[in-house]
Amino acid sequence: MFEGKTLLITGGTGSFGNTVLRKFVNSDLGEIRIFSRDEKKQDDMRRAFQSPKVKFHIGDVRDYGSVVDAVRGVDLIFHAAALKQVPSCEFYPMQAVKTNVIGTDNVLSAAVDCGVKRVICLSTDKAVYPINAMGTSKAMMEKVATAKARNSDQTVICVTRYGNVMASRGSVIPLFLKQILEGRPITVTDPQMTRFMMTLDDAVDLVLFAFRHGAPGDILVQKAPAATIDTLTRAMCELFGCPDHPVQVIGTRHGEKLCEALLSREEMAVAQDLGQYFKVSPDMRDLNYARYFDEGDQKISRASEYTSHNTARLDVAAMRDLLLKLPMIQAALRGEAHMADASGLPHGGGDGAGI
Repeated sequence: MFEGKTLLITGGTGSFGNTVLRKFVNSDLGEIRIFSRDEKKQDDMRRAFQSPKVKFHIGDVRDYGSVVDAVRGVDLIFHAAALKQVPSCEFYPMQAVKTNVIGTDNVLSAAVDCGVKRVICLSTDKAVYPINAMGTSKAMMEKVATAKARNSDQTVICVTRYGNVMASRGSVIPLFLKQILEGRPITVTDPQMTRFMMTLDDAVDLVLFAFRHGAPGDILVQKAPAATIDTLTRAMCELFGCPDHPVQVIGTRHGEKLCEALLSREEMAVAQDLGQYFKVSPDMRDLNYARYFDEGDQKISRASEYTSHNTARLDVAAMRDLLLKLPMIQAALRGEAHMADASGLPHGGGDGAGI
């Protein structure tokens, strides 16, 4: 599937892009292009991987010209560029629109114009029943991708949607770890809040599944276990030998959900169960509005959404085993002073999209 091909990763200096590079820098891909606006992070990646196969492009998805320059000659695209911090998007919603909605339109238009074979857009659980600006902008991103997919004959456009990615930048596992190591109380919003537990490798596997099996306009979701925040904190404290470490409950933050939904009720009514994955094919009806008013579907009335409350639930022991897979946790348990992110590379900043 990848032999001799050129892959472009937008927002490629983030946790997802680093994980993709770690997995595929020695694959039979001909070239991997990293597109982002952060030259410092690009330089960090260049020094870390030191591969002639990896090419770096400075630009912004908001700027169509820079996107086209990076897309020419590309066969495959992982579109990961986004504003993901819930608070910053809430205060600056038009910035979320410019990056997550207009930026996606730019990437997809460039892909169609340049004859790219496949594009996978990365979305989030927050796009389902959105209650904040970030989720709303991601929901619109999905609508843009579906609309482009309807009208593209040569470029296959799919969406992958996943919940919180464990130990991604700006997420709570690095925060909890820092608080434990510094002897400060762990700050928890609501102990009974549930979250899907998904590693960065799982996120990459979902994107690869979409490449192999996705049809135009499909939304693909990986089934994942969930855990309460209480279970997560107890597992982390046990791992570091401090089961009685203090926990401070600070209350639910603005724009924060009690549970995550990866598929809405309407989507579950038409979803295909593929074993480890769900696939939701797009509604390909045209603008014949009578069909929207006169036709319904009784399956929707019987369906229920797929959430972190009704999926398989991890106990403390299973959560502990999952945490042990994270390079960040492994490094901390070895007592290494310098902590790496989930991809094994140093970083700064945060995306707020993960556990």
